[in-house]
Amino acid sequence: MIVAVHTLVYSDDPSATRAFLRDVLGWPHVEDTNTEPGWLIFGTGRSEMGVHPTHSVWEGTEYTFPRQHRISLMCDDIEATRTELAARGATFSSPVVDEGYGLVTSLEVPGADPFMLYEPRHEVAYDL
Repeated sequence: MIVAVHTLVYSDDPSATRAFLRDVLGWPHVEDTNTEPGWLIFGTGRSEMGVHPTHSVWEGTEYTFPRQHRISLMCDDIEATRTELAARGATFSSPVVDEGYGLVTSLEVPGADPFMLYEPRHEVAYDL
């Protein structure tokens, strides 16, 4: 039986990315002692997975995306979360924008691509 989803971030600076996830996001972690020192694996809390089409038409607008995987972080209050994370040193590369499905911003991650941070406006599955 599948018991969890394991996501991966490939980073140009793994130590900086791990420090950000540990110190700024405050995620609990374990250290994998079978690898190099500092190889942390993070508990990411509640999660859910959506599947989006690579091509669709919504309300008369055509959308096309390459096949890919994304990591998005969800929150209950995007302004409070931004404020809290900024106080710990986080930076954001976009303002909060209402995308219909939620309020969205881009959270910069040292050594890696940004994570989308959003306050969902859709039904969520992580409480199931």
